Amino acid sequence: MKPETVLITGCSSGIGRATARAFLDEEWTVYATARNPADIQTLGDEGCELATLDVTDDVDVDRVVSRVVDEEGSIDCLVNNAGYGQLGPIEDVPVEQVHRQFDVNVYGPHRLTRAVLPHMREQESGTVVNVSSVAGRVSFPGGGVYCGSKFALEAMTDALRAEVDEYEIDAVLVEPGPVETNFADRTTDEIEGDGDVPGVERSGAYEAFYGLFEDTQAVGGGGPGAIPPERVAEDIVNAASATKPASRYPVGAVARASVLARFLPDSVRDNLYGLAKKLA
Repeated sequence: MKPETVLITGCSSGIGRATARAFLDEEWTVYATARNPADIQTLGDEGCELATLDVTDDVDVDRVVSRVVDEEGSIDCLVNNAGYGQLGPIEDVPVEQVHRQFDVNVYGPHRLTRAVLPHMREQESGTVVNVSSVAGRVSFPGGGVYCGSKFALEAMTDALRAEVDEYEIDAVLVEPGPVETNFADRTTDEIEGDGDVPGVERSGAYEAFYGLFEDTQAVGGGGPGAIPPERVAEDIVNAASATKPASRYPVGAVARASVLARFLPDSVRDNLYGLAKKLA
């Protein structure tokens, strides 16, 4: 039988890189993508097909999807993994940074999904795996923009799952908690600014948040309960390979525990956040 084919975004490091290797181990044909091809050259040496892909660029998306279909005849799984975290209090995050966050984390998966679905419908099979986060289920102070993008991705995937069911296509959410990646370094860049990224506009009203973030690096990057990216990749491959995958895969003990927080009354959650700020 011809190997199944997967297209993965955001393979330059972390979850995306681990996922590409996990699919290779299962003998899939893997198209690993990133904005900078130099970042994924080692994956090419290991057996992946490589493509330059900026998920915010419609031309890039159409070009890469067309290439995969032309070369392989099908796309059996799409893994929308590319993303980053824009942290900062709502007042301090410039509107253009909110647009940028949603362009990558929400519109990017939407672009890729729209591009692959006609091919999946034609073959009457396929799986779309959207890499979300526990932050797509429970928001937290200083994370409103990032959480908002993940909440949006979750809502779109829930709708998609019902829309494509009749075509034997699955739509799956993978929801990690903290992961041992450089995610926290990137979120620091988004707060402080780095190169062409201007950073947040600190009003001076939320210094307690910045202190808490600097002390804990609370989102991603390690810390208590953090899991290796290979653990996330394992669930992604399992979802892609399952005849009837689950709709959601919370990955890690922190993720499984944290999603329960959405059932708490808002007042209880707010009080817990207030306590955390005082303790910090």
